Amino acid sequence: MHTDKPPFSHRADPAVPCFPDTGPVTVMDATCGICAKGARWIAHNDIKQEFRIIPLQSDLGHALMRHHGLDPDDPTSWLYLQDGLPYEGADAVIRVGQRLGGRWRLLGALRIIPAALLHRLYLLIARNRYRLSGRADLCNLPDPAIQARLLHPLARADLETNPVSDL
Repeated sequence: MHTDKPPFSHRADPAVPCFPDTGPVTVMDATCGICAKGARWIAHNDIKQEFRIIPLQSDLGHALMRHHGLDPDDPTSWLYLQDGLPYEGADAVIRVGQRLGGRWRLLGALRIIPAALLHRLYLLIARNRYRLSGRADLCNLPDPAIQARLLHPLARADLETNPVSDL
């Protein structure tokens, strides 16, 4: 994903609700079985407990997608913010793996696949995700590790009384 926007540009966008954004953030389809498995993968491998997950169907998810030039209604959309910079698709998956560390760094080996082919593979899986893994309700999964990472926007007053680093 190429962007000319500076890191954390969403903070200056009045259309994007305030949210704690100092750590890595993913915007995922909350009705997708593959995305639910992805959320579980992140939650159970995030040793530092720094990742946050935003449902794509939420107002915050929609606003972030639009801010970064992605269509929130496109089933292939998946957004990952790291250090305030946006990444999407297979590149996002690889970067999440690198951030999680350990054996997940091996996802970086996918970079040997030509970018255009890797993108097409990602799109093929994303477009067929319901057929491949069915549906799920990410927001209602009983897994406490996932529930602890789900983000909802905060009022600006909440951010002033609870610094982002404390959330």
